[in-house]
Amino acid sequence: MVMICMRQLKVLRTEELTDQICIIVGTRPGIIKFSPIIRELEERKKPFFVLHTGQHYSYEMDKLFFEELILPQPKHRVQHVNLAQYHGEQTAKMLEGIEEALLKEKPKLVLVGGDANTNLAGALAARKLHIYLGHIEAGLRSGDWRMPEEHNRIIIDRISDFLFAPTEESRKNLVEDNAKGKVFVTGNTIVDAVVQNAAIARTKSEIKERLGLRGESHFLLTLHREENIDFKENLASILEGIELVAEAFDSKIIFPIHPRTKKRISYFELDRFISGIKELVVIDPIGYLDFLALLESSNLVLTDSGGIQEESCILRIPCVTLRDSTERPETVQVGSNAVAGTQSESILDKAKTMFSVKRDWKNPFGTNVSRKIVEIVKSELAL
Repeated sequence: MVMICMRQLKVLRTEELTDQICIIVGTRPGIIKFSPIIRELEERKKPFFVLHTGQHYSYEMDKLFFEELILPQPKHRVQHVNLAQYHGEQTAKMLEGIEEALLKEKPKLVLVGGDANTNLAGALAARKLHIYLGHIEAGLRSGDWRMPEEHNRIIIDRISDFLFAPTEESRKNLVEDNAKGKVFVTGNTIVDAVVQNAAIARTKSEIKERLGLRGESHFLLTLHREENIDFKENLASILEGIELVAEAFDSKIIFPIHPRTKKRISYFELDRFISGIKELVVIDPIGYLDFLALLESSNLVLTDSGGIQEESCILRIPCVTLRDSTERPETVQVGSNAVAGTQSESILDKAKTMFSVKRDWKNPFGTNVSRKIVEIVKSELAL
């Protein structure tokens, strides 16, 4: 009788796993949201390592964040992901590299956070190797199937062992989707990240001085979502809306432009908006501390980012979401956020509404979230 080697089965046995935790990051929001988890693990002297998928690979969008937030550099980095053009190709390259690192380290638990391709690749690699999988920020839903992030978050939720839901709303989504893993309502680690890192930003950031703001009121704009910038009609309509906002308010609009957005504006020949909007101040991508300093001192933020909807809510900065839907409905419910869509007149209308709103809403995303998650992990896996 021929015995089959376990390695041929392409999975790890429980007794092979070490007491390590693998934290998978690869994007700017992921690094930020995992920063308090990393600090909590360091404080408790728990064995862990960081694995970087290479999804964001420029200094400004990646390495700068580790340096600014005083985080340990990744132990493993997946190479050549930047050569991938399509979602499937990018995810496949990351999956291959992550699997190789996990086979070497054999951690007991893999933690992914959010909905980027990074997290899908990490989740698939862990699931295939029979490593426990935890999804931080589980249960978010936008209902918008144009978004690759929506596909990713649903798939990750379906295959995770531990689901750390930020709110009761996200827990209900997981129940409705018949999620198989254990669900814990913990809050969102972005709360810890904002509180910890905003304190650092107040003492270290000099970006307001560099931009000549010096106490002046300003708006903040971010724009990067694929469904917005990859379609000329959507991108043009949003920029027209920003132009209307600039005309209606006597306020500078600071726009740290994403490299991909910059390329799309040029490709679609929409540069006239960048050069023609007098109050628009376009700057290169900035670090998180500088971003927090600009956000905390702004009168209004216009964004298509999910994370910034949360950050602005926590810091009590009114937000206008440049999308047709949001997977953060709690921000709308408490009154910190208005969903404008991509039509120019709607963007102006929502900007006027949110500019004058009272900043007295309650933070719906919890407190001491990282501590709760690490305690749950410790209890569930005896780590």
